[in-house]
Amino acid sequence: MNELKERVLIDPTAPNKSTGIINGKSSNILNWDDVRFSWAYPKYKRMLGNFWTPFEINMAKDIKQFPMLSEKEQESFLKIIGLLALLDSVQTDYAGKVADYLTDSSLNALMIILAQQEVVHNHSYSYVLSSIVSKKKQDEVFDFWKNDSILQKRNDFITNGYKGFVEAPTIDNFLKSIVYDVILEGLFFYSGFAFFYNLARNQKMVATSTMINYINRDEQFHVGLFEKIFKEVLHENPSYHTEELLGFGRDTFKQAALLEIEWGREIIGNEIEGLLMKDLEDYIKFMANKRAKQLGFEPPFEGYKNNPLKWIIAYQEVDRGKTDFFEQKSRQYTKTSDANGFDEL
Repeated sequence: MNELKERVLIDPTAPNKSTGIINGKSSNILNWDDVRFSWAYPKYKRMLGNFWTPFEINMAKDIKQFPMLSEKEQESFLKIIGLLALLDSVQTDYAGKVADYLTDSSLNALMIILAQQEVVHNHSYSYVLSSIVSKKKQDEVFDFWKNDSILQKRNDFITNGYKGFVEAPTIDNFLKSIVYDVILEGLFFYSGFAFFYNLARNQKMVATSTMINYINRDEQFHVGLFEKIFKEVLHENPSYHTEELLGFGRDTFKQAALLEIEWGREIIGNEIEGLLMKDLEDYIKFMANKRAKQLGFEPPFEGYKNNPLKWIIAYQEVDRGKTDFFEQKSRQYTKTSDANGFDEL
């Protein structure tokens, strides 16, 4: 049966350990020592360990530096924050919708924590903006998605992908919505992230970059969680592992990458010191190939097996734990090497 059944509130006739990731039976009593998937509890502990709030980050230096940025840097900074706020708002709601159909209680719990983390991300954008611009400007930034044509195109791409699942919750639509989720969290943020990390390596807006690093770490973890869910659904429902799905995945990642490149040209162009648009385009194609392969699809772009932004690894994939950014000098000065890798496919 293709239709997804919603979780029931409680089922005394079912076991605590679910019989299926979707359309299964479960009492809905969560006992972490009696769950279906061995990887669920380690992910739960990791998500708790990653907890953070924007209040931990001191914005004093960024407040002084923002007026000193170039006009293009300020414009791009605000546009990217506006985009992130929109996408993470959508993501919060999507995670809640997914939770309604996960009949495994441990995965339902993980999805609820994921949604809470997205709320924190949105809080961080408000926190940054309230520190550096007026309330009027902050309101304008949160409305960018309504008026910028490129933003509207990107946002429609994701929201229409999610709507298919929300309006018709079938197994097929659920699987396709996960493709859009991985695009949102694992590709659509990445030219914006590169912009902030490039500022940081030039000792600009370092506190904001710290917050972005926290968000980036969360989003990478979320991609890994949805990858697990995607593969488990296909494992339990192998009839849905079709050529049509494989073609959809490859083509959708390609379309998403082209939209991200178009957005990169708007916010980066050739006007941001230290970040060449050609390198950013190659990076986006590299990331599209990487994310497609994670879900088991053919890479949409021939080649692009190596990360062209070799410097970004020192900013993007450092596990900072709970160390205060301003005490962790290595993140500002670390150079990539064979030891920390260039993230080859």
